[in-house]
Amino acid sequence: MNKKILVTGGAGYIGSHVVKQLGEKGYDVVVYDNLSTGSAKSILSGELIVGDLANPEQLAAVFNKYQIDAVLHFAASISVPESLEKPLSYYANNTRNTLNLLQCCQQFQVNKLIFSSTAAVYGETDDSPVLESNPTNPVNPYGKSKLMSETMIRDYAQASNLKYVILRYFNVAGADGSGQIGQLGKKAAHLIKVACDAALGLRDSASIFGTDYPTKDGTGIRDYIHVEDLAAAHLDALAYLDKATESQILNCGYGQGYSVKEVLAMVKQVSGVDFPVKETPRRPGDPSCVVACGDRTREILGWKPQHNSLEKIVKSALEWEKKKLTT
Repeated sequence: MNKKILVTGGAGYIGSHVVKQLGEKGYDVVVYDNLSTGSAKSILSGELIVGDLANPEQLAAVFNKYQIDAVLHFAASISVPESLEKPLSYYANNTRNTLNLLQCCQQFQVNKLIFSSTAAVYGETDDSPVLESNPTNPVNPYGKSKLMSETMIRDYAQASNLKYVILRYFNVAGADGSGQIGQLGKKAAHLIKVACDAALGLRDSASIFGTDYPTKDGTGIRDYIHVEDLAAAHLDALAYLDKATESQILNCGYGQGYSVKEVLAMVKQVSGVDFPVKETPRRPGDPSCVVACGDRTREILGWKPQHNSLEKIVKSALEWEKKKLTT
């Protein structure tokens, strides 16, 4: 039997883009997803098993059936506001379920893991760009639950043969260039998604949360990464683990920041629609500027981003949202 790549959460936004690229590179993929936020239609390669990481017996049966060579772990809850309202759900889904997955890796001697983490583990930092060596001090249950997962992975790796790559994402946006997959989440609150919706008349307006930050135009600055470049980093990480002697924690971002006003202006430019924008007070816990230093990802994984352009990101996101309206 061919060795399989197990992708948890592979029916979701980022996971489905990774699954597509894995298939294009000839990998044999098994997707394990409960479809709570993902869609079976987004899986363009491999085999889907509808299952929940909260069910260790069901998960173990998958490990037992297939000869799993490596695990890419995306399945998680990702909304900061929701994590503040439902912290226990986030610790259950993000932390406990990662424990369930690690126990299966231990039981079936799977020793390669790529973990989908987040810049939220850094918390409110004044440093920009953010380095992997920056202190981790998450300020919400989402970031805390992901950092707990990172800690478990690192501790287990020290006691076993596990090799891992933990990828800390910054702001992911855009869609697959072929127009086959993109953001499907009904609760997606990402700025570019919201702005595209406003441009297409699906929302009355877009909002700016805070105009008094110590930035060039008073609005928050973030590092936006195209989902296809982020997916490619996972394939680079998988190739790295095939020959690696050391595990890695790496930032996934371009090192280029754009303000909220700059993003909204770009969506207006690309769409040709001057949609309404509302200015509202800051949200709790939103730092003024978060930009990644992705130098180590380039150096260690050989990662070469192909879509480092706000215009490219916005165009692909807008085209995807337009397509959703007609299908």
